[in-house]
Amino acid sequence: MRFTKYSLLATVFSVLVSAVQIHPEQSPLNGDHGKADLIDILTKAGIIPDVLDPFVPKLTLSIFWENATAEVGNLVPVSDVQTPPDVQFIDFTPGLPLATTKRAKHSQLTLALTDPDAPSRDNPKWSQVCHWLATNVQLTHPDSSSSSGFSKDVVDIMPYKPPGPPPKTGRHRYVFVALAPRNGTTKALHLSKPKERRHWGYEGDRTGVREWAESMGLEVIGANFVYAENEEQ
Repeated sequence: MRFTKYSLLATVFSVLVSAVQIHPEQSPLNGDHGKADLIDILTKAGIIPDVLDPFVPKLTLSIFWENATAEVGNLVPVSDVQTPPDVQFIDFTPGLPLATTKRAKHSQLTLALTDPDAPSRDNPKWSQVCHWLATNVQLTHPDSSSSSGFSKDVVDIMPYKPPGPPPKTGRHRYVFVALAPRNGTTKALHLSKPKERRHWGYEGDRTGVREWAESMGLEVIGANFVYAENEEQ
């Protein structure tokens, strides 16, 4: 799993401005107004309620592959997302419990990637599919000139499985989710690997990250997503 340093201001504006380009009626995702815009986009895409319940965003997820970027609902070529992306959790809400100083200890953060549209959005009998689950993600501060310290500590709970939507199944939503302990603890978490990728080991259509997070005592604090589809439609 690779987390590299980028220009943080460029990262934030790239993701947020792109969201405005996809949804012209939206304002840039900053401050309280930006939180509402993100929830609105997720709701319009059906991610709320298919994948997530409504939540209060506390950070921005910046997701980059070599030739693609997650821009809150853009279409990416399947061929461009076959390797794990570079990821940053950017703290964009100073003053909330998650916010810290550069050296302060924060809660253990976890990243999930899930597909609620397997084998298709109209027939989600295999969904959700767990495509990635990793923990010990470091928090990046927007006023810092460098990352706040990711390196060797990130742990893959479920290795990255690249998007591979089947032919003639339309666009799939691939949803990145940031998770933190609901009780705010800064102690180390002992998170269990899902029993299976399909349904995350649970029963029923579109079961997955919501059920797993609940069982682990985690809450959603951020999200991003892309669309991907097979070339054969």
